[in-house]
Amino acid sequence: MPGYDYKFLEKLRRKFLCPLCGKAMREPVQVSTCGHRFCDTCLQEFLSEGVFKCPEDQLPLDYAKIYPDRDLETQVMGLSIRCIHSEEGCRWSGQLKQLQPHLNICAFNVIPCPNRCSTKLIRRDLPEHMQHDCPKRKVRCEFCGADFTGEAYEDHQGCCPQESVYCENKCGARMMRRVLSQHSLVECPKRTQPCPYCNKEFVFDTIQSHQYQCPRYPTPCPNQCGIASIAREDLSNHLKDSCSSALVLCPFKDSGCKHRGPKITISRHLEENMRAHLSMMSSLVSRQRQEILELRKQVEELSVSSEGVLIWKISDYSRKVQEAKVRGNFESFSPPFYTHKYGYKLQVSAFLNGNGSGEGSYLSVYIRVLPGEYDNLLEWPFSYRVTFSLLDQSDPSLSKPQHITETFNPDPNWKNFQKPTGSRNSLDESTLGFGYPKFISHEDIRKRNYVRDNAIFLRASVEIPQKIIA
Repeated sequence: MPGYDYKFLEKLRRKFLCPLCGKAMREPVQVSTCGHRFCDTCLQEFLSEGVFKCPEDQLPLDYAKIYPDRDLETQVMGLSIRCIHSEEGCRWSGQLKQLQPHLNICAFNVIPCPNRCSTKLIRRDLPEHMQHDCPKRKVRCEFCGADFTGEAYEDHQGCCPQESVYCENKCGARMMRRVLSQHSLVECPKRTQPCPYCNKEFVFDTIQSHQYQCPRYPTPCPNQCGIASIAREDLSNHLKDSCSSALVLCPFKDSGCKHRGPKITISRHLEENMRAHLSMMSSLVSRQRQEILELRKQVEELSVSSEGVLIWKISDYSRKVQEAKVRGNFESFSPPFYTHKYGYKLQVSAFLNGNGSGEGSYLSVYIRVLPGEYDNLLEWPFSYRVTFSLLDQSDPSLSKPQHITETFNPDPNWKNFQKPTGSRNSLDESTLGFGYPKFISHEDIRKRNYVRDNAIFLRASVEIPQKIIA
């Protein structure tokens, strides 16, 4: 081994240092021919390379001229050093020859466990290791009194049948582990147990209260129909669909039959009262028909515009023109509209192939007054200005639309503007409205986008003074 690499208390004199390793010489030897000294190990390693010369002066060496320097070794062993564990905290210092005896008791020296557990640790940690950590230590179980090695005791801990433990279900009971299983299965009030009816798991001390509301708990039929056991959740369906003793209303209850009796007797009731039920149904149908008619009338009134403006889209224009040509003098009717809320009820009609002087080459447009809900509150004859427009459907961003517009003031002597009678309606083709038989020619309709996507739009508006509206 090379020289001693320890922390000496004083700086070493040169004569103590090995020229080869630069450390305090270990087992120094002297070359008698030149007097130079080296660590025995350092010199042997140097000579093993095949160079038999003194490392200091390069003079030839003879193995016979190399001797141990006992005096120098004694001087080196008398040098003062610090413990090799001084950085760990050991404060010992003494002569080099006293180091090994000191290490035999040094609290910071690393030593193997005397129990041969393969662990190495510093001496001061040995008692703690021997008492608590060493897997080869001897340990006695405080509960059953059996002896174990430390390694075996770790497996025994938590399993000792004699150990006193609390119930895992947290019921508060404490007992030896060997009886814990029996307690958890049979005695513990906090053990889980399946409901015998719905099979759901419950804590034992709550299962009885659960049975008061368990959906599968068997109950007898309250109508005493003979079925003694019905699951609680099925009872309502049983009473509704299956129970022969359940009281039910006659299927014709909505028609007016007041009969109520056990389900088993309903068939006989229906057979015995067939004529009466038929009469009730006939009366019900009549009432409902009248209600439907009234509701339909109300819906129609609600759908009628009440702003004095109608925009009427006539779709499938080309087909309807051809139909008007075939049928001759064929009139199409718009939805009705009101001039204002609680006002006059009007309707526009159109002859797509013309009427009168415009027949065959013009679109004719007329307006007429229909019987309205509020006619008794209005002034007659109808005398407010009416404007017709055929709307140009050209793109406003490309060109300014050029609508075809005509306006007239009603003639108070014209019979169509008198208060209408109840017999006049929108399908009465015998009464022609007032308008323009030559509103626009078929030729002019084709000049711009009056027809677009095979549809035209006719607009009718009425100018009502504000005082009338108010």
